[in-house]
Amino acid sequence: MKNIILEVWHVYLDVSVFMLFGFLVAALLYVFFKADKIKKYLGKGRVKPVMLAALFGIPIPLCSCGVIPVATGLKKQGANDGAAMAFMIATPESGVDSIALSWAMLDPIMTIMRPIAGFITAISTGITQNIFSSRDQKKTTITQEPFFAQGRAPGSSCSCSSGACVDAAGKTVDQAPLSTRLAEGFNFAFGDLLTDIAKPFTIGVIIAGFITFFFPSGISTWSQNNSLLSMLVMLIAGIPMYVCATSSTPIAAALILKGLNPGAALVFLLAGPATNAATMGVVKNIFGTRALVIYLGMISICALAMGALLDLIYRLLAIQPSVVMGKASEVVPYGLELTAGLILAALLVRSLFKRQDGHDHDHR
Repeated sequence: MKNIILEVWHVYLDVSVFMLFGFLVAALLYVFFKADKIKKYLGKGRVKPVMLAALFGIPIPLCSCGVIPVATGLKKQGANDGAAMAFMIATPESGVDSIALSWAMLDPIMTIMRPIAGFITAISTGITQNIFSSRDQKKTTITQEPFFAQGRAPGSSCSCSSGACVDAAGKTVDQAPLSTRLAEGFNFAFGDLLTDIAKPFTIGVIIAGFITFFFPSGISTWSQNNSLLSMLVMLIAGIPMYVCATSSTPIAAALILKGLNPGAALVFLLAGPATNAATMGVVKNIFGTRALVIYLGMISICALAMGALLDLIYRLLAIQPSVVMGKASEVVPYGLELTAGLILAALLVRSLFKRQDGHDHDHR
Protein backbone atom coordinates (compact mmCIF):
# COMPACT_ATOMS: atom_id res chain seq x y z
CA MET A 1 0.00 0.00 0.00
CA LYS A 2 2.86 2.34 0.82
CA ASN A 3 4.32 1.89 -2.68
CA ILE A 4 0.96 2.67 -4.30
CA ILE A 5 0.64 5.88 -2.29
CA LEU A 6 4.19 6.85 -3.30
CA GLU A 7 3.37 6.29 -6.99
CA VAL A 8 0.24 8.46 -6.69
CA TRP A 9 2.28 11.14 -4.89
CA HIS A 10 4.97 11.14 -7.60
CA VAL A 11 2.35 11.47 -10.35
CA TYR A 12 0.70 14.32 -8.46
CA LEU A 13 3.97 16.21 -7.89
CA ASP A 14 4.88 15.89 -11.57
CA VAL A 15 1.72 17.70 -12.65
CA SER A 16 1.17 20.27 -9.89
CA VAL A 17 3.23 23.17 -11.34
CA PHE A 18 1.74 22.70 -14.80
CA MET A 19 -1.81 22.49 -13.43
CA LEU A 20 -1.42 25.82 -11.63
CA PHE A 21 -0.02 27.35 -14.82
CA GLY A 22 -3.00 26.03 -16.79
CA PHE A 23 -5.45 27.59 -14.35
CA LEU A 24 -3.57 30.89 -14.57
CA VAL A 25 -4.00 30.94 -18.37
CA ALA A 26 -7.66 29.97 -17.93
CA ALA A 27 -8.12 33.02 -15.68
CA LEU A 28 -6.62 35.30 -18.35
CA LEU A 29 -8.82 33.73 -21.05
CA TYR A 30 -11.84 34.41 -18.87
CA VAL A 31 -10.92 38.09 -18.64
CA PHE A 32 -10.00 38.79 -22.25
CA PHE A 33 -12.13 36.33 -24.29
CA LYS A 34 -15.01 38.20 -25.92
CA ALA A 35 -18.12 36.08 -26.41
CA ASP A 36 -19.91 38.32 -28.91
CA LYS A 37 -16.98 38.07 -31.34
CA ILE A 38 -17.45 34.30 -31.46
CA LYS A 39 -21.19 34.16 -32.07
CA LYS A 40 -20.92 36.68 -34.87
CA TYR A 41 -19.09 34.32 -37.24
CA LEU A 42 -20.71 30.92 -36.66
CA GLY A 43 -23.95 31.15 -38.61
CA LYS A 44 -23.64 30.90 -42.38
CA GLY A 45 -21.48 28.53 -44.39
CA ARG A 46 -20.56 24.86 -44.23
CA VAL A 47 -16.83 25.18 -43.58
CA LYS A 48 -15.73 28.54 -42.17
CA PRO A 49 -18.07 28.60 -39.12
CA VAL A 50 -17.02 25.04 -38.28
CA MET A 51 -13.31 25.89 -38.42
CA LEU A 52 -13.81 29.02 -36.31
CA ALA A 53 -15.88 27.13 -33.73
CA ALA A 54 -13.20 24.45 -33.44
CA LEU A 55 -10.43 27.05 -33.12
CA PHE A 56 -12.36 28.92 -30.43
CA GLY A 57 -13.04 25.67 -28.58
CA ILE A 58 -9.48 24.33 -28.41
CA PRO A 59 -8.16 26.58 -25.60
CA ILE A 60 -11.39 26.84 -23.58
CA PRO A 61 -11.20 24.76 -20.36
CA LEU A 62 -14.65 23.15 -20.28
CA CYS A 63 -15.45 19.47 -19.78
CA SER A 64 -17.88 17.48 -21.93
CA CYS A 65 -20.83 18.16 -19.64
CA GLY A 66 -19.95 21.81 -19.11
CA VAL A 67 -19.74 22.51 -22.83
CA ILE A 68 -23.35 21.43 -23.42
CA PRO A 69 -25.11 24.61 -22.23
CA VAL A 70 -22.52 26.74 -24.05
CA ALA A 71 -22.93 24.89 -27.35
CA THR A 72 -26.71 24.97 -26.98
CA GLY A 73 -26.56 28.73 -26.43
CA LEU A 74 -24.38 29.19 -29.51
CA LYS A 75 -26.87 27.22 -31.60
CA LYS A 76 -29.80 29.30 -30.33
CA GLN A 77 -27.82 32.44 -31.09
CA GLY A 78 -27.56 31.41 -34.74
CA ALA A 79 -24.56 29.07 -35.03
CA ASN A 80 -25.29 26.30 -37.50
CA ASP A 81 -25.39 22.63 -36.44
CA GLY A 82 -21.92 21.82 -37.71
CA ALA A 83 -20.33 24.75 -35.87
CA ALA A 84 -22.11 23.86 -32.62
CA MET A 85 -21.05 20.21 -32.90
CA ALA A 86 -17.47 21.19 -33.73
CA PHE A 87 -17.40 23.32 -30.60
CA MET A 88 -18.82 20.43 -28.55
CA ILE A 89 -15.95 18.21 -29.71
CA ALA A 90 -12.97 20.58 -29.74
CA THR A 91 -13.64 22.13 -26.34
CA PRO A 92 -13.67 19.06 -24.06
CA GLU A 93 -10.91 17.29 -26.01
CA SER A 94 -8.46 20.08 -25.22
CA GLY A 95 -8.01 23.20 -23.08
CA VAL A 96 -5.19 25.26 -21.65
CA ASP A 97 -5.18 23.18 -18.46
CA SER A 98 -4.96 19.83 -20.26
CA ILE A 99 -2.36 21.17 -22.72
CA ALA A 100 -0.16 22.23 -19.80
CA LEU A 101 -0.72 18.85 -18.18
CA SER A 102 0.13 17.06 -21.44
CA TRP A 103 3.46 18.89 -21.58
CA ALA A 104 4.22 17.71 -18.03
CA MET A 105 3.11 14.09 -18.30
CA LEU A 106 3.45 13.20 -21.97
CA ASP A 107 5.99 14.62 -24.44
CA PRO A 108 6.18 17.46 -27.01
CA ILE A 109 4.92 15.26 -29.85
CA MET A 110 1.72 14.27 -28.06
CA THR A 111 1.28 17.74 -26.57
CA ILE A 112 1.22 19.21 -30.10
CA MET A 113 -0.64 16.31 -31.70
CA ARG A 114 -3.47 16.29 -29.16
CA PRO A 115 -5.03 19.70 -29.98
CA ILE A 116 -4.31 19.22 -33.70
CA ALA A 117 -6.13 15.87 -33.65
CA GLY A 118 -8.97 17.45 -31.68
CA PHE A 119 -9.24 20.25 -34.22
CA ILE A 120 -9.27 17.84 -37.18
CA THR A 121 -11.87 15.65 -35.48
CA ALA A 122 -14.06 18.64 -34.70
CA ILE A 123 -14.00 20.19 -38.19
CA SER A 124 -14.46 16.80 -39.90
CA THR A 125 -17.55 16.11 -37.80
CA GLY A 126 -18.94 19.63 -38.18
CA ILE A 127 -18.48 19.79 -41.96
CA THR A 128 -19.98 16.31 -42.38
CA GLN A 129 -22.98 17.34 -40.31
CA ASN A 130 -23.48 20.51 -42.37
CA ILE A 131 -23.25 18.56 -45.62
CA PHE A 132 -25.84 15.99 -44.56
CA SER A 133 -28.04 18.31 -42.55
CA SER A 134 -31.39 18.92 -44.23
CA ARG A 135 -32.79 21.26 -41.62
CA ASP A 136 -33.03 24.99 -42.30
CA GLN A 137 -31.00 27.08 -39.92
CA LYS A 138 -33.20 29.72 -38.36
CA LYS A 139 -31.60 32.46 -36.36
CA THR A 140 -33.26 33.37 -33.11
CA THR A 141 -32.42 36.41 -31.06
CA ILE A 142 -32.42 35.58 -27.36
CA THR A 143 -30.88 36.82 -24.19
CA GLN A 144 -27.67 34.86 -24.42
CA GLU A 145 -25.88 33.37 -21.46
CA PRO A 146 -22.21 34.24 -21.13
CA PHE A 147 -19.62 32.22 -23.01
CA PHE A 148 -18.55 30.40 -19.88
CA ALA A 149 -22.26 29.72 -19.40
CA GLN A 150 -23.83 28.85 -16.12
CA GLY A 151 -25.84 25.69 -16.24
CA ARG A 152 -25.86 21.99 -15.66
CA ALA A 153 -25.81 19.25 -18.21
CA PRO A 154 -28.76 16.86 -18.12
CA GLY A 155 -27.92 13.90 -15.93
CA SER A 156 -24.69 15.47 -14.71
CA SER A 157 -23.56 17.38 -11.66
CA CYS A 158 -20.91 19.27 -13.57
CA SER A 159 -21.45 23.01 -13.77
CA CYS A 160 -19.76 25.82 -15.60
CA SER A 161 -19.28 29.36 -14.48
CA SER A 162 -20.01 32.60 -16.20
CA GLY A 163 -17.67 34.93 -17.96
CA ALA A 164 -18.19 38.49 -19.17
CA CYS A 165 -21.79 39.72 -19.12
CA VAL A 166 -23.71 39.74 -22.41
CA ASP A 167 -26.73 41.87 -23.13
CA ALA A 168 -29.89 40.96 -25.06
CA ALA A 169 -28.28 41.84 -28.38
CA GLY A 170 -25.38 39.48 -27.69
CA LYS A 171 -22.89 42.30 -27.01
CA THR A 172 -20.33 41.93 -24.28
CA VAL A 173 -20.87 44.35 -21.42
CA ASP A 174 -17.36 44.95 -20.20
CA GLN A 175 -17.47 48.07 -18.04
CA ALA A 176 -15.68 46.78 -14.94
CA PRO A 177 -12.08 47.93 -14.37
CA LEU A 178 -9.27 45.53 -15.25
CA SER A 179 -8.43 44.83 -11.61
CA THR A 180 -12.02 43.74 -10.95
CA ARG A 181 -12.12 41.55 -14.05
CA LEU A 182 -8.79 39.96 -13.12
CA ALA A 183 -10.13 39.19 -9.65
CA GLU A 184 -13.22 37.62 -11.25
CA GLY A 185 -11.01 35.64 -13.65
CA PHE A 186 -8.90 34.22 -10.82
CA ASN A 187 -12.03 33.44 -8.84
CA PHE A 188 -13.39 31.57 -11.85
CA ALA A 189 -10.21 29.62 -12.64
CA PHE A 190 -9.15 28.73 -9.11
CA GLY A 191 -12.71 28.51 -7.82
CA ASP A 192 -15.47 27.37 -10.16
CA LEU A 193 -13.28 25.71 -12.81
CA LEU A 194 -11.17 23.93 -10.22
CA THR A 195 -14.33 22.80 -8.45
CA ASP A 196 -15.59 21.29 -11.71
CA ILE A 197 -12.48 19.19 -12.31
CA ALA A 198 -11.22 18.58 -8.74
CA LYS A 199 -12.92 15.21 -8.34
CA PRO A 200 -12.18 13.74 -11.81
CA PHE A 201 -8.60 15.06 -11.67
CA THR A 202 -8.03 13.45 -8.27
CA ILE A 203 -9.50 10.16 -9.49
CA GLY A 204 -7.35 10.33 -12.64
CA VAL A 205 -4.15 10.80 -10.64
CA ILE A 206 -5.07 7.91 -8.32
CA ILE A 207 -5.87 5.63 -11.28
CA ALA A 208 -2.52 6.60 -12.87
CA GLY A 209 -0.73 5.60 -9.66
CA PHE A 210 -2.52 2.24 -9.57
CA ILE A 211 -1.74 1.61 -13.27
CA THR A 212 1.93 2.41 -12.68
CA PHE A 213 2.07 -0.04 -9.79
CA PHE A 214 -0.14 -2.90 -10.96
CA PHE A 215 -0.14 -3.05 -14.77
CA PRO A 216 2.16 -5.70 -16.23
CA SER A 217 5.03 -4.53 -18.41
CA GLY A 218 4.03 -7.20 -20.93
CA ILE A 219 1.40 -4.83 -22.34
CA SER A 220 4.21 -3.35 -24.44
CA THR A 221 4.68 -6.46 -26.57
CA TRP A 222 0.93 -6.99 -26.96
CA SER A 223 0.19 -3.40 -28.03
CA GLN A 224 3.07 -3.31 -30.51
CA ASN A 225 1.87 -6.55 -32.10
CA ASN A 226 -1.79 -5.50 -32.03
CA SER A 227 -1.70 -1.76 -32.69
CA LEU A 228 -5.14 -1.49 -34.32
CA LEU A 229 -6.76 -3.78 -31.76
CA SER A 230 -5.33 -1.76 -28.89
CA MET A 231 -6.77 1.42 -30.43
CA LEU A 232 -10.18 -0.22 -30.82
CA VAL A 233 -10.08 -1.35 -27.19
CA MET A 234 -9.31 2.19 -26.01
CA LEU A 235 -12.05 3.58 -28.28
CA ILE A 236 -14.65 1.20 -26.86
CA ALA A 237 -13.48 1.99 -23.34
CA GLY A 238 -13.46 5.75 -23.90
CA ILE A 239 -16.81 6.37 -25.63
CA PRO A 240 -19.20 5.60 -22.73
CA MET A 241 -16.83 6.76 -19.99
CA TYR A 242 -17.11 10.18 -18.39
CA VAL A 243 -13.55 11.46 -18.24
CA CYS A 244 -12.45 15.06 -18.79
CA ALA A 245 -9.35 16.09 -20.76
CA THR A 246 -7.46 16.83 -17.56
CA SER A 247 -8.22 13.57 -15.74
CA SER A 248 -7.61 11.45 -18.86
CA THR A 249 -4.05 12.76 -19.25
CA PRO A 250 -2.40 11.02 -16.26
CA ILE A 251 -4.26 7.81 -17.13
CA ALA A 252 -2.94 7.89 -20.71
CA ALA A 253 0.59 8.74 -19.52
CA ALA A 254 0.61 5.82 -17.09
CA LEU A 255 -0.57 3.42 -19.81
CA ILE A 256 2.13 4.61 -22.23
CA LEU A 257 4.81 4.20 -19.55
CA LYS A 258 3.60 0.61 -19.20
CA GLY A 259 4.06 0.10 -22.94
CA LEU A 260 0.74 1.02 -24.55
CA ASN A 261 1.30 2.44 -28.02
CA PRO A 262 0.80 6.24 -28.08
CA GLY A 263 -1.77 5.94 -30.86
CA ALA A 264 -4.08 3.95 -28.60
CA ALA A 265 -3.55 6.47 -25.81
CA LEU A 266 -4.45 9.32 -28.20
CA VAL A 267 -7.65 7.49 -29.18
CA PHE A 268 -8.59 7.43 -25.50
CA LEU A 269 -7.69 11.12 -25.09
CA LEU A 270 -9.93 12.04 -28.04
CA ALA A 271 -12.90 9.73 -27.50
CA GLY A 272 -13.13 9.82 -23.72
CA PRO A 273 -13.59 13.57 -23.12
CA ALA A 274 -15.84 14.17 -26.15
CA THR A 275 -18.33 11.37 -25.52
CA ASN A 276 -20.33 10.05 -22.59
CA ALA A 277 -23.94 9.05 -21.97
CA ALA A 278 -25.10 12.59 -21.12
CA THR A 279 -23.42 14.17 -24.15
CA MET A 280 -24.79 11.57 -26.56
CA GLY A 281 -28.30 12.08 -25.21
CA VAL A 282 -28.06 15.84 -25.69
CA VAL A 283 -26.69 15.50 -29.24
CA LYS A 284 -29.62 13.23 -30.14
CA ASN A 285 -32.20 15.56 -28.61
CA ILE A 286 -30.82 18.81 -30.04
CA PHE A 287 -29.53 17.72 -33.45
CA GLY A 288 -31.34 14.43 -34.15
CA THR A 289 -30.52 10.73 -34.46
CA ARG A 290 -28.62 11.10 -37.73
CA ALA A 291 -26.45 13.78 -36.16
CA LEU A 292 -25.65 11.43 -33.28
CA VAL A 293 -24.55 8.75 -35.75
CA ILE A 294 -22.35 11.32 -37.53
CA TYR A 295 -21.02 12.55 -34.18
CA LEU A 296 -19.96 9.11 -32.92
CA GLY A 297 -18.91 7.84 -36.33
CA MET A 298 -16.64 10.76 -37.18
CA ILE A 299 -15.09 10.85 -33.70
CA SER A 300 -14.32 7.13 -33.99
CA ILE A 301 -12.92 7.35 -37.52
CA CYS A 302 -10.81 10.43 -36.81
CA ALA A 303 -9.54 9.11 -33.48
CA LEU A 304 -8.39 5.85 -35.08
CA ALA A 305 -6.83 7.69 -38.05
CA MET A 306 -5.02 10.18 -35.78
CA GLY A 307 -3.86 7.33 -33.55
CA ALA A 308 -2.43 5.43 -36.52
CA LEU A 309 -0.70 8.61 -37.75
CA LEU A 310 0.82 9.23 -34.30
CA ASP A 311 2.21 5.69 -34.12
CA LEU A 312 3.69 6.19 -37.60
CA ILE A 313 5.36 9.45 -36.49
CA TYR A 314 7.04 7.73 -33.54
CA ARG A 315 8.21 4.90 -35.78
CA LEU A 316 9.61 7.26 -38.42
CA LEU A 317 11.43 9.29 -35.75
CA ALA A 318 12.63 6.08 -34.06
CA ILE A 319 11.43 7.32 -30.67
CA GLN A 320 10.52 4.94 -27.86
CA PRO A 321 7.46 6.60 -26.27
CA SER A 322 7.84 5.07 -22.81
CA VAL A 323 11.36 6.52 -22.57
CA VAL A 324 10.45 10.15 -23.32
CA MET A 325 7.12 10.43 -21.47
CA GLY A 326 7.04 12.88 -18.57
CA LYS A 327 10.53 14.32 -19.10
CA ALA A 328 9.31 17.92 -18.99
CA SER A 329 8.47 17.61 -15.30
CA GLU A 330 12.02 16.51 -14.52
CA VAL A 331 13.40 20.01 -15.21
CA VAL A 332 11.22 21.49 -12.44
CA PRO A 333 13.12 21.77 -9.12
CA TYR A 334 11.72 19.53 -6.38
CA GLY A 335 11.20 22.50 -4.05
CA LEU A 336 9.00 24.22 -6.64
CA GLU A 337 7.10 20.99 -7.29
CA LEU A 338 6.48 20.52 -3.57
CA THR A 339 5.35 24.13 -3.10
CA ALA A 340 3.00 23.91 -6.10
CA GLY A 341 1.77 20.53 -4.88
CA LEU A 342 0.86 21.88 -1.45
CA ILE A 343 -0.87 24.94 -2.95
CA LEU A 344 -2.81 22.80 -5.43
CA ALA A 345 -3.73 20.33 -2.67
CA ALA A 346 -5.17 23.15 -0.55
CA LEU A 347 -7.16 24.42 -3.54
CA LEU A 348 -8.40 20.90 -4.36
CA VAL A 349 -9.52 20.25 -0.79
CA ARG A 350 -11.27 23.63 -0.73
CA SER A 351 -12.96 22.85 -4.06
CA LEU A 352 -14.07 19.37 -2.98
CA PHE A 353 -15.64 20.81 0.17
CA LYS A 354 -17.21 23.62 -1.86
CA ARG A 355 -18.71 21.09 -4.27
CA GLN A 356 -20.05 19.01 -1.37
CA ASP A 357 -21.56 22.08 0.27
CA GLY A 358 -23.23 22.90 -3.04
CA HIS A 359 -24.74 19.42 -3.28
CA ASP A 360 -25.94 19.58 0.32
CA HIS A 361 -27.55 22.94 -0.41
CA ASP A 362 -29.22 21.56 -3.54
CA HIS A 363 -30.66 18.61 -1.59
CA ARG A 364 -32.16 20.98 0.94
